Amino acid sequence: MEYLIGLVVGIFLTMFLGGVILLARAGSLGRASWGLTLAGRANIDPAFANKVNELIGLPVAPLPTIVAPPAPTIKTIEKPSGAPLRLLAILQTESRILDFLLEDIAAFEDAQIGQAVRDIHRKAQAALKQHLVLEPIVAGSEGDAVTVPVGFDPSAIRVLGNVTGKPPFTGQVQHPGWRVRELKLTPLAPGQDEFVVQPAEVHLV
Repeated sequence: MEYLIGLVVGIFLTMFLGGVILLARAGSLGRASWGLTLAGRANIDPAFANKVNELIGLPVAPLPTIVAPPAPTIKTIEKPSGAPLRLLAILQTESRILDFLLEDIAAFEDAQIGQAVRDIHRKAQAALKQHLVLEPIVAGSEGDAVTVPVGFDPSAIRVLGNVTGKPPFTGQVQHPGWRVRELKLTPLAPGQDEFVVQPAEVHLV
């Protein structure tokens, strides 16, 4: 117990004497507080510590290199291309196919619909033949026997029915398919909106 009391008294006397010496060197209590503030600032701010060292003639320590974090990457959303709509715009211009498909025809008689379909079919077919060169993917007509070879392109030939094992497969043509061999479309005029399939028409009076 006496040892513990002596230790406490010794620590207290050391702190007291240190404070007296610090106060004596500073000249006043306010100056001592100011000095502690400077020491605290220099401890957390290397640039400030170097300025203080320059003033009192102490060596200046090199400052750490601060590497800026990389700028965040901003993802831009690209507008989809309107090129696939070019042929639809041609079909609309030549045969009014969108007007027909989007119109409610429930109230029309079958004879009226038949006549409209015949006219649309004629004009749309002419437009397709003018701007597309089409060819069948497989030879033969519906119901003909055909062999699907090894390494066939699944995007060009869709195998249906009882599909087991590996190609070659033998089956019947359900549809010969169509492939565009040549596309003949004139470029759009500069500044024209490629997403406009049919311009609005306004009759002035």
